[in-house]
Amino acid sequence: MPSPGQLVVLLWLCLLAVPLPGASGGSGRFWHLTDLHWDPGYEAAAAAGRPCPSGGGRAEPAGPWGSYVCDAPWRLLRSAVRAMRARLAAPDFVLWTGDDTPHVPNEQLGEEKVLHIIENLTSLIKETFPGTKVYAAMGNHDFHPKNQFPGKGHRIYNQTAELWRPWLSDASLPLFRAGAFYSEKLPGPGMRGRMVVLNTNLYYDQNDETAAEEDPGGQFQWLEETLTNASRADEMVYIVGHVPPGFFEKKRGKPWFRRGFNERYLGIVQRHHGVIAAQFFGHHHTDSFRMFYSHTGAPINVMFLAPGVTPWKTTLPGVSNGANNPAIRVVDYDQDTLQVLDMVTYYLNLTRANTMGSAELPEWEEEYRLTETFKVPDASAASMQTVLESISRDPHYLQLYYELNSARYDLELCQQECRVDHICAIREIDFTKYDECVKTNSSASAASSLWLLVFCIFLGFLHPQQVL
Repeated sequence: MPSPGQLVVLLWLCLLAVPLPGASGGSGRFWHLTDLHWDPGYEAAAAAGRPCPSGGGRAEPAGPWGSYVCDAPWRLLRSAVRAMRARLAAPDFVLWTGDDTPHVPNEQLGEEKVLHIIENLTSLIKETFPGTKVYAAMGNHDFHPKNQFPGKGHRIYNQTAELWRPWLSDASLPLFRAGAFYSEKLPGPGMRGRMVVLNTNLYYDQNDETAAEEDPGGQFQWLEETLTNASRADEMVYIVGHVPPGFFEKKRGKPWFRRGFNERYLGIVQRHHGVIAAQFFGHHHTDSFRMFYSHTGAPINVMFLAPGVTPWKTTLPGVSNGANNPAIRVVDYDQDTLQVLDMVTYYLNLTRANTMGSAELPEWEEEYRLTETFKVPDASAASMQTVLESISRDPHYLQLYYELNSARYDLELCQQECRVDHICAIREIDFTKYDECVKTNSSASAASSLWLLVFCIFLGFLHPQQVL
């Protein structure tokens, strides 16, 4: 019979062997790739000295690796996936959040060309990561006519489902064919993770097909049921999509969702935030994030907006300097809780790459690591709230965030109006609260400027010879 001392030791060993509730699992890594926007006509146009098809007639030198007024040439896309394989050849999985076709008029595309582009990019990713699970979402450009996604079955949904069949489970195929959304358990023994891939193009304010519908494709109801079931099964969820809710940080007052869809999405996240570990979206081509809060104002969730591979300068009226350097991202995460531990973003300095020419492969550099750059322990909602407070209060962090926002393309000074646009877009998903944020911060800015002017005039009266 064991002695009392031995019993104590055995008891401690038993306690150590039992995983405590909420204990972390191992860490894993995955890629997030978005907004490839392949321009198949880039090379031929460059050889003939014509503007690229995606440039909208804008003239700029067509470098071997791309142009800031154009979508991505094939050479750039090959360079991106080559860099991904070199940096992390065996990720746990890949998130691919859509927008494959170039920014050209509908007349230059058609269903067959759209599907041809999706097929080519699908093959490129499969060749780069053979045997790796890819969770792919459709972007608003991955349809014909662009943006007009229906909330019911369509040939493009069917054909894309066939292209992605190796990545989709048997249960996901009929869901995808019916509405281009699906949900799957993350692979691996004992994994609690679940991926929920949405078709948020159904909520896009440019989509006339679904404008009069309350729940296009029944996706909102399906999402609520999926999250409820995940909670009951003790799972944690990543939500993945293309078009995000909320506002574009580079154009004041520009939302993407129709108002009713935006409210409903926000309400779902607020109700089910306990089971949502994080959200990953694209569409902006910029590097940013969005905070979600409880009704009492506590940070409860975060959406990460990954920068795009295409360097294309947006033609959206009112956007200043809206291009970016191509970028790709690795996410470090806890395999049990799905908590985002860190993110490392890599980018290609397109100007430098084009200067080097095509003979030498360009280097995709590490742009930044989230935890090191913003001095936070991880990428949880609480940590990202700290990041938001830093860029809101400290001009140094504001400017740093702003330069990273375009993958170091736009290095201009982010002044007060710029600050308001970014801070309010990050902080407020809700339409009314966003408007209040802009109004309050703009008023504060105007008041600060007025006091500064009064102070300077006062100094002038006291020391006129020093002011002149």
